Amino acid sequence: MLGDDNRFMKQALRLAEKGAGLASPNPSVGCVIVKDGAIAGRGCHEYALRDHAEAAALCEAGDSAHGATAYVTLEPCSHHGRTGPCADRLIQAGVRRVVTALADPNPKVAGRGIEKLRGAGLIVDVGLLAGEAGKIIENFACHVTTGLPLVTAKAGMSLDGKIGTGFPEGRSISSLEGLEFGQSLRLKMDAVLVGVETVLADDPELTYRGRAPKGRPLTRVVLDSALRTPPSVRLFEDRKTPVLLFCAESASGARKTALEAAGAEIVTVREHGGELDLLRILRELGKRNVLGVLIEGGSRVHGSFLARNLVDVFYFIIAPMALGGTAAIPVIGGRGYESTAAAPKFRIRRQYQAGPDIVLEAYPATSRSIVSPWLS
Repeated sequence: MLGDDNRFMKQALRLAEKGAGLASPNPSVGCVIVKDGAIAGRGCHEYALRDHAEAAALCEAGDSAHGATAYVTLEPCSHHGRTGPCADRLIQAGVRRVVTALADPNPKVAGRGIEKLRGAGLIVDVGLLAGEAGKIIENFACHVTTGLPLVTAKAGMSLDGKIGTGFPEGRSISSLEGLEFGQSLRLKMDAVLVGVETVLADDPELTYRGRAPKGRPLTRVVLDSALRTPPSVRLFEDRKTPVLLFCAESASGARKTALEAAGAEIVTVREHGGELDLLRILRELGKRNVLGVLIEGGSRVHGSFLARNLVDVFYFIIAPMALGGTAAIPVIGGRGYESTAAAPKFRIRRQYQAGPDIVLEAYPATSRSIVSPWLS
């Protein structure tokens, strides 16, 4: 039975992964209904379609759901939201057994769905492939428990830890596959964040350009204390994708007016230690239902978020080249650390190839992720 359970839960996980760019601000969930060893119904959640994964799978299964087993990547909900409780739908359909990878971190659910199912006489097993399921809802779990988005940092770098030569030519470090990996991260995020120096140096669009469908537009966030962003940059060419500029209270009113006319929304925040208050910025993003924010640099921004213990996972995309020289730009900027004891420590959760590049999925000790290797 365990072998079958693993096989069918992996099917449910694949369905959940399909909703990675479509479920936010809800969690991405997959479900399969199995009767007599065969899949009778499949479902995944897409926010725009409203139905949760369980409801979609039950609809496809029809009468075959009676006496069947449901494999669900996240505990069925027990509360009324935009839809009715999925736990009730499973009970009414006559499902005999529910295998769920994770209890829901949402305080509105938090085991109540499991209790309701067991109270109705269903067999409920919890915890199968929990790590894989937790990774899929990593952003949601952080936001629903803290009110803040999960902070994911990403940097394409050389073997000697540089993200740029310091010269205008030859700026690209990552391979085509490494760049595509970056788009796969943008797919799962609700916002991408850079500092104004990146805008001035690279004039990026910061849009999602991957092949998989994405439901919510990617909010582009720029940290720009003095509002030095020119109204003519490419950020403002796509009016359908929001641009959010965070500035200091001392920023020029005339610059605010010009940037608002270009399409930006300006948010003023207080400074902390001579820089914008990053925690206040994350709180503001959390209020806007940003479940996950991708930090794409540059060097100073990475250093600032790490120094304030605000990075939850860092993807180092390492290209097989060395830049050398004193002008080359390090991945992590700022003041640095006076000792190895004071430096942030990471644990590598996964390591894999992206073409010729190596990707390290690294979690700092202060990570708030439910799948942080520091928790185990």
